[in-house]
Amino acid sequence: MAVNWWGGLAPARRVAAILLILAAGPASAAVGCEGGKVAVGDACIGTGEAADGVRRLVDAAIAEYDLNAVVVSVRIGDTPVLTEAWGESLAGIPATPDMHFRNGAIAITYLTTLLLQLQDDGLLSLDDPVARWFPDYPAADRITLAMLGDSTAGYADYVYDIPIYEDVFRQWTADELIDAALAKPMRCEPGRCFAYSHANFVILGEILHRVTGKPVEVLLRERILDPLGLADTRSESTATVQQPVLHAFTDERGIYEDSTYWNPSWTLAPGAVMTTNVADALASFVAIGSGRLMSEAAYRRMLAPTTAAFPPMTTEIYYGLGVVVSNGWLLQTPSFGGYSAVVGYLPDRGTGFALTSTMGRRTPDERIANRLAGRIGAFLAPDRPPRLP
Repeated sequence: MAVNWWGGLAPARRVAAILLILAAGPASAAVGCEGGKVAVGDACIGTGEAADGVRRLVDAAIAEYDLNAVVVSVRIGDTPVLTEAWGESLAGIPATPDMHFRNGAIAITYLTTLLLQLQDDGLLSLDDPVARWFPDYPAADRITLAMLGDSTAGYADYVYDIPIYEDVFRQWTADELIDAALAKPMRCEPGRCFAYSHANFVILGEILHRVTGKPVEVLLRERILDPLGLADTRSESTATVQQPVLHAFTDERGIYEDSTYWNPSWTLAPGAVMTTNVADALASFVAIGSGRLMSEAAYRRMLAPTTAAFPPMTTEIYYGLGVVVSNGWLLQTPSFGGYSAVVGYLPDRGTGFALTSTMGRRTPDERIANRLAGRIGAFLAPDRPPRLP
């Protein structure tokens, strides 16, 4: 099992990148380059040279970490740099750029985008207490929707307590997951610590459903997927992965096995358990990261460093409303059940990438995508490399 965890990070270095984004508001324009070139840091280089630089990093990571497959998409400003695949999905079946995978925590950013949109529409407020919908939950009168979104609610996580590996095909319900989390002591008083908990986003999904009367799946389709034309991203109510499928493998149960169809219902709210491909994942983060789907005030709130004071968060890397902000990059880093992915966007440069990788028999851990993403981000913005956990 792999979950989001933010630890072992370098001390805070600069807040300039954060202030630049918040001062500028929604932005997406990259440094202008002429003659078919793109901006990489302070330099303008050919698109082919940029693509070759990314290819070298992927080739090195595959060799170093024994990866089965890697799929990457990169764009700089309005210029697509590459969307390519390496390795195999299954033995003898090459990975292809259009293959689908589980997007995990990327959908958390979609949930908080919905939250901010509904505030823009006057249907709720980030300051609303959970007690408005679930008065019997612990501390519900003191936990706000914003605290659910930035993981400062204090609720415990359930992932280490439910028997995921006893039946990896089990279909979990939202009530089962919430009950498991609320049965545990709270990690801290509301608003007094950063405590990442999957339960926060399951509860948030239930509240969005109650506010609108629509399932989360419908809200995502109407407000994010359809407006952005994301035909390769969809919600799944079971362990289905749409074709073509990038197969995943893991040794989490002590043997190396195909984990593609392990049931991911424990990961997020019903309707927010999704599959995608790298092109859609990147397009969604470019749109959200440039502020296209919400008001300017909502965009600023999404990126506000409200958690930076709570260890292990720092001003260099902190958790906004459902998105990691690292040295100016907006990131999500899903990793579970053999799938590992990263999507990143640097708003003031208009630079973005999405990648997913699958494990080989000798891959050391499931967060190899983070290491590769860090290298790609540093290549694309050498003066502003993202820090990934």
